[in-house]
Amino acid sequence: MNLSYWEIKSWLTDVDFTVVGSGIVGLNCALQLRERFPKAHILILEKGVLPQGASTKNAGFACFGSLSELIDDLQHHRPEEVLQLVRQRISGLQLLRTTLGDKAIDYQELGGYELFLESDEELYATCDHQRDEVNKLLHPIFNAPVFSLKENSFHFNKIKEHYSFNPFEGQIDTGKMMTALLQLVLKKNIKILNNIKVEDISQNGAQVHIKTDHFEFLSSKVFIATNGFASRLLNETVKPARAQVLITKPIKDLYIKGTFHLDKGYYYFRNIDHRILLGGGRNLDFKGEETTEFDQTALIQNKLEELLKTSILPHTPFEIDHRWSGIMGIGATKKPIVKQLSKDVFCGVRLGGMGIAIGSLIGKELADLLD
Repeated sequence: MNLSYWEIKSWLTDVDFTVVGSGIVGLNCALQLRERFPKAHILILEKGVLPQGASTKNAGFACFGSLSELIDDLQHHRPEEVLQLVRQRISGLQLLRTTLGDKAIDYQELGGYELFLESDEELYATCDHQRDEVNKLLHPIFNAPVFSLKENSFHFNKIKEHYSFNPFEGQIDTGKMMTALLQLVLKKNIKILNNIKVEDISQNGAQVHIKTDHFEFLSSKVFIATNGFASRLLNETVKPARAQVLITKPIKDLYIKGTFHLDKGYYYFRNIDHRILLGGGRNLDFKGEETTEFDQTALIQNKLEELLKTSILPHTPFEIDHRWSGIMGIGATKKPIVKQLSKDVFCGVRLGGMGIAIGSLIGKELADLLD
């Protein structure tokens, strides 16, 4: 890129903090840095036209884990660790709501439901048996039972007559959330450059050398918040995980309201603007979905449409309006990676599909790694 003197002087000279990634984590990291360092020159680099990854592509679930997901977590983590994970998610959601306000993100606490397929006898029995145990574990956070059984009032087909209900789960408008975040960042005099792909980061004496596909410059500190794309820049155990999504055209008199989980959370759907948004199916091809390509596959898209026709909207005509995919960052554990990588480089990645819940908090924690 043939940069002018003015461009170099205004954007790429005396940069105190560079944040790589303009998703939920990156933007909140920049906001926290601005709070702590009011006069700092803060620059955010984003490889997409819009924030790539999952921040503008997620389903907008303000959730902290379905009953079956938490039971599964208890198989791999100590109860204290699971409780801490839920605390972190609740704290992150509260920070998001406090930072932007419920109206700006269209937060609605319509409750969350977990459906069980008729064939999921074992899973249903396990959840029914361990529901009280999970409620007891979560009581210190909510001071009330979280999960209860509820009749199939939405008349879904080919599922158990009762499903798990969680009154504390909510939903947001993802587009409104990211628009509000971006506006707040710009208001705080934080610069964002889009369509800039970071290719290499290396220590250069007392500063960090950043090489992009358009230019090179120096920054005092660098904060990497690329989540599902972390492996391109970091030697950390983060795998990309693609999530495919579709949304219907508006449906007249749509009576389904809330956030819904199905098949251990591998499928999820919700109401939005008189439409049904449905995503998931990664379990049909785990290896194939370990990719950073924003594509859709017939295997998963056909399954999503089948679920709409046979279980979710069995008696309601619908048309598909849009299809897309997002890239999450996952690992062997649910614990995010927030750490100092070298003297002047830090990272906050591997959100495990919980970006809405913990993204704000991880961004703050990332900035607070700086002494």
